[in-house]
Amino acid sequence: MINISDTAQAHFVKLLSQQAEGTSIRVFVINPGTASAECGVSYCPEESAEAEDIILSFNGFNALVDGASKAFLEEAEIDFTTDQMGSQLTLKAPNAKLRKVADDAPLFERVNYFLQAEVNPQLAGHGGECTLVEISEDGYAILQFGGGCNGCSQIDLTVKEGIEKQLVEEMGDEIKGVRDMTEHQRGEHSYY
Repeated sequence: MINISDTAQAHFVKLLSQQAEGTSIRVFVINPGTASAECGVSYCPEESAEAEDIILSFNGFNALVDGASKAFLEEAEIDFTTDQMGSQLTLKAPNAKLRKVADDAPLFERVNYFLQAEVNPQLAGHGGECTLVEISEDGYAILQFGGGCNGCSQIDLTVKEGIEKQLVEEMGDEIKGVRDMTEHQRGEHSYY
């Protein structure tokens, strides 16, 4: 579930040695599955552990994860690095904002996950976003664009050379292409 590097494990062992006996670390997600999701790590005294916590055993300590955070911490990584600028503990949780869907989930869910996890973060740099409206009977993903994408002079290139290419590669024979149903109107919101 969570990969904790050897250096991070050693760091946690050192920190926990200064805490009360039986203290663990807790890894959690606040507002999981939303755009405002935040991951965190804290001390968890023995009396604060809950019966439904998932216990992950590491060399010299335990990490606890509450049930509500479990799916959002799949493929999470914790690392501890030291360089000339100092030390830093990093937690990367690629599924914190959007719960990963199973490989055998319905096509709509898999396409939507791909758009939210891979495409929208790229479009966000231009103030844009896309939403999956439907998958047509003939195998096309019908998209609605908003924000800076609405009226952007490069939307056709983004749709055909960007999103469609990635989506067809990712979904194979299940998706034939992408269609844009947005009525693009240029305005102050548009990215040029």
